[in-house]
Amino acid sequence: MENTDAILSLLPTRLKAARRAKGLSLDAVAKLSGVSRSMVSQIERGESSPTISTLWNLTKALQVDFAGLLEDDQDNRVEVLRSDDVPTIENHGAGCSIRILSPPEQAGLHEVYDLRFGKDGVLDSLPHAQGAREHLTVIEGRLSVTSGDAVEQLSIGDTARYAADVSHKIKADGPARAFLVVQGV
Repeated sequence: MENTDAILSLLPTRLKAARRAKGLSLDAVAKLSGVSRSMVSQIERGESSPTISTLWNLTKALQVDFAGLLEDDQDNRVEVLRSDDVPTIENHGAGCSIRILSPPEQAGLHEVYDLRFGKDGVLDSLPHAQGAREHLTVIEGRLSVTSGDAVEQLSIGDTARYAADVSHKIKADGPARAFLVVQGV
C-alpha cells in the first residue's frame, strides 16, 4: 500500500457502497457483524477509523474481500509510460525503429507498435503464429506492404489489414511513420 492515508480515506465510501450493494440497512450490518449501528454509521461517514478486528467483522458481514477493500483501485488509474521510457527495438530491420506501445503481457495476443522509417527503411518479418493478422496505418510518408505474394502501396491515412502468418514486409519510400497492431489468435 503506497499511500495509506489515501487508501484509508476511501474506506468509508467503499464500505457504504458494499452495504448498499447488498441491500442492507445499518441495523442489518450491525446484527451481522456484531459492530454497533452507531459505529458502522460513524465509519461510513469517515468520523471513526475502525480497528482491524472491526473491519474484519464488517467485511465478513458484507461478504467483501478484506484485502481488496484496502487496496488502491488500479482500475481507476491512468498508467503513463513517458516517451523516453517506451521500449524501442533499433536492430530489427534496416532503417526502422520500433517503439513497443503495448504492455509485455499482451505479447502474442495484441501488440501495438509505433514504426519509424528512415529513407528506404524496411521491416522484413517471418511468419507469426497461424491466424495472426496485422493492421498498419500510415501516419507520415508512404509505405509498401507485402503479405505473401500481395503488394499494396499506402499513403498518409491509409490502413492495410493483412495476414501475418506468412512472410510479410513493410518498406518505406522515404522517411515514414506508421501505427501497427499485431493481432494474435
